[in-house]
Amino acid sequence: MILKTLVVGPLEVNCYILGDEKTKEAACIDPGDNVDEILLALADAGLCLKYIINTHGHFDHVGGNSRLKQATGAKFAIHKDDAVLLENVASQSAAFGLDAVSSPPPDMLLKGGDEIRVGSMVIEVIHTPGHTRGGICLFIKNTNSDEKILFTGDTLFAGSIGRTDLPGGSYKDLIASLKNKILPFGDDVKIFPGHGSETTIGRERKFNQFLIDIK
Repeated sequence: MILKTLVVGPLEVNCYILGDEKTKEAACIDPGDNVDEILLALADAGLCLKYIINTHGHFDHVGGNSRLKQATGAKFAIHKDDAVLLENVASQSAAFGLDAVSSPPPDMLLKGGDEIRVGSMVIEVIHTPGHTRGGICLFIKNTNSDEKILFTGDTLFAGSIGRTDLPGGSYKDLIASLKNKILPFGDDVKIFPGHGSETTIGRERKFNQFLIDIK
């Protein structure tokens, strides 16, 4: 598996490129901005983008959807409960004093349990509401590696969790998602969050106060 991380946009979103080494098919997770850099990274690795996947519909994670889709023809996917957020990207960004490019409508409406195939990789969709109603995490299966990888968007960060004070947010739902959907994956799973540094479930279970308090 090819994995590239780019930090994009003024809110420093982690944009991830996943590629299959044999087929050269790829997926891009959360292309929030800096589309030229994303396209260059794809070209440098000789990858053909098949899917654009948003972990949720906030403006800082979706700002590059339009240009990237136009440039590559990739299919765009987001959870069905967050598709409505794409309609107010401009007002979302204005609340932060920023401008964001509107996103096209999705080609695929995801739900928990769906699987997206990229070459030999299988990306499992895990519905983790709390930060938004349609927030998702993405678990990578069939990587031909012992590594277990989970992309958590703004559900779980190193040392923290996603904010729940924006429309559609719910602290109760987020804690339930962490307890019932994330922690059962096990301590050796690597976490690649929507912002900040990578971590592991084991590290967060031990040091993240929000997880320590989960009973």
